[in-house]
Amino acid sequence: MPIVQKPWLKKSSLLSSQNKPKPTSKPSSTFKWAPQRSSKPHNLPANFEVDKDARYVGTVTSYRKWSGFGFIEPSTTGVVPNDELYVHWSNIQTDDRYPFLIEGMQVEFGLMKWKENGITTVNAKTVTLPGGGTIALQDDLDAQKKTFVGGQNLRYTGLLQYYNPARGHGWVTLDDGYALEHPVPKELKVEDFEVNCAGKKLHMFLKDLQVEFGIVQNKAGAYRVYNMTLPGGVPLLQENLENRQELGSKIYEGTIATWNWRQCWGFIEPDESVILPSLAKQQLKESAAAGQKDKQTWIYFRKPDIVKGIKASKGLAVMFQLYIDDKGVGAFNIHE
Repeated sequence: MPIVQKPWLKKSSLLSSQNKPKPTSKPSSTFKWAPQRSSKPHNLPANFEVDKDARYVGTVTSYRKWSGFGFIEPSTTGVVPNDELYVHWSNIQTDDRYPFLIEGMQVEFGLMKWKENGITTVNAKTVTLPGGGTIALQDDLDAQKKTFVGGQNLRYTGLLQYYNPARGHGWVTLDDGYALEHPVPKELKVEDFEVNCAGKKLHMFLKDLQVEFGIVQNKAGAYRVYNMTLPGGVPLLQENLENRQELGSKIYEGTIATWNWRQCWGFIEPDESVILPSLAKQQLKESAAAGQKDKQTWIYFRKPDIVKGIKASKGLAVMFQLYIDDKGVGAFNIHE
């Protein structure tokens, strides 16, 4: 099948970055196909300012899909130091189940300062197609590279026995009643890159869950789950799994009381002047009675609910919105 060229690609084929040579078990010291900075990152100049609302365009110079990062060269020189910009998968606005970019692709982005290991740099944020369109590359690549059972858009149902994000795979039992032309086994393996989380990553261990999926046959002849979602094509997001319900658009203020940086969760203590919705108060009271929280007014939060670029720490003053789910009350859209 011929490669389908996209208007946002610049002088490169759709599969250019996918055809890089793969490393051997003992790579040589000169092996350099992975994205590399032209130089080690240095602290931004003290007078460097970032316009948080400005948008820029540029070209993806490299991207390593399974490592989740790459680099962009802005079209306008002098926008960032060395005309080189780091991009992380979490800042890609995408409909793909596993976020990625392609070398030579033209994109639009904003800028944000990022501090890590004592060094402040500038990274790309809110990366889209030129004009603001959502990036969607996976379906075209799948159509060219995968062998489908019954077609790319045909969906099957089954029971997810388990999915272990630490191991990056799980097993699905196919429902009865399907007349298949291929000798598809009753139990199918699902790998992490086929778990559809709407461009995010799933960190929850899942068990005994009804799911929907396609089926593909790999080059070794084995049958695997393809593009697994909840029934109806609903992405496997934690908020969908836990029935999250946002409590309006009101902004509240508080302070981070605890932060577990290893497990990426913590609690916020609302300011004394904050009046919580009655539904939230009831949920907090029930949680405290069940011994789930140290303080009745403390509100749980997770790292994915923190605005990009904000580093959580104990004592940090924050603003946030509220939601309730099957586990109680939580905070999201957390920012300084």
